[in-house]
Amino acid sequence: MFTDMACFSAFVLPIWLLTKRRRNQREKGTKVKRVALANMPPLVNDLILRAARGEHVERPPVWMMRQAGRYLPEFRAKRLQTDFFTMCRTPTLACEVTLQPLERFPGLDALIIFSDILVIPQAMGMEVLMVKGKGPVFPAPLRDPDTDFAKLILEPDIDAELGYVFDAINVTRIQARGRVPLIGFTGAPWTLMAYMIEGGGSRTLHNAKRWLYTYPDLSRKLLEAITRIAIEYLVKQVQSGAQMLQVFESWAGELDTDCFRKFSLPYLTQIAKETKAKLSSIGLSVPITIFAKGANHALEDLSYSGYDVIGVDWVIDPKEARRCVGDRVTLQGNLDPGAMYAPKNVLKEKVADMIQNFGVQKYIVNLGWGMQPFMTPTMAGTFIDAVHEAVSRNE
Repeated sequence: MFTDMACFSAFVLPIWLLTKRRRNQREKGTKVKRVALANMPPLVNDLILRAARGEHVERPPVWMMRQAGRYLPEFRAKRLQTDFFTMCRTPTLACEVTLQPLERFPGLDALIIFSDILVIPQAMGMEVLMVKGKGPVFPAPLRDPDTDFAKLILEPDIDAELGYVFDAINVTRIQARGRVPLIGFTGAPWTLMAYMIEGGGSRTLHNAKRWLYTYPDLSRKLLEAITRIAIEYLVKQVQSGAQMLQVFESWAGELDTDCFRKFSLPYLTQIAKETKAKLSSIGLSVPITIFAKGANHALEDLSYSGYDVIGVDWVIDPKEARRCVGDRVTLQGNLDPGAMYAPKNVLKEKVADMIQNFGVQKYIVNLGWGMQPFMTPTMAGTFIDAVHEAVSRNE
């Protein structure tokens, strides 16, 4: 690919230096001796796993996307001591932060590992910074397809680049002591591709969409590479201790129906089916959730794509969502995050109505998106308590 040493230096050397720097950062962190799955603590509360598999449950389980994060003062205190990605890359820190919500809210029915969807672009050789007030920033996003695509590592060493996630999952599974299942996750191909091209969050995604329309073949090549990485990444998370998985297609709603069917759905389907097949081949099986925010038009298609659970946002009626998927899958969601700011009695009424509309079976209670920095632990506690109270009233 490279015709002279100048090209090699321009493209390969920066990636090598970045990779070496990330590995050095990990080497400074706490080493983790992974425990075999057979030696993990027995699971006490398997409610969410049973709900995800469509088995009968006594009440719907509850957890919150982004439940470990800036709304918790204990997280903010820890965050003042170190930068975001160092927290992700230090297994003991990631474990501590993952457990914080459960320590405060024992009514939760799941943990989700503290990490970020953008660790995959990092593994592919891209630098990602978490900038205060801006969120994730790529100093050198993919803009010129003729040069930038060639800089990517399309087949990274997943163990070498993302082993810290597997370590964090393993130690968290041990420290959770079987109280609730641990969820692992990945970003979906289209969402990761969009971040990699836009260089961060965007209201229009105009750069990423230009790639889809102008360079469809190259876009598919990138999406295929991310898909392969995501599958291996998810399988290794389960091997390390994850008991459930979730795929975040956060920007699904930014695609029209045609582009969604071309550039999102096929790769989401591949992730679900190949991840399950690879796990089955080594005697493992876990439920997998897809959350394609804004793609309510595709609920029926997603219900046939191989996932056990479909997360839905707050802009669709629960009964309509159920009609779209039938009895094929479990649904998760979909409280408007804005309802968390309501008075306690109003929030509890909203939660009770939501549960009544979804039904107790094949349902996991969650928000229609993640917890926000402006929320408070009191709001989260009210939400969780409302789930338990709503079910108790109907018993």
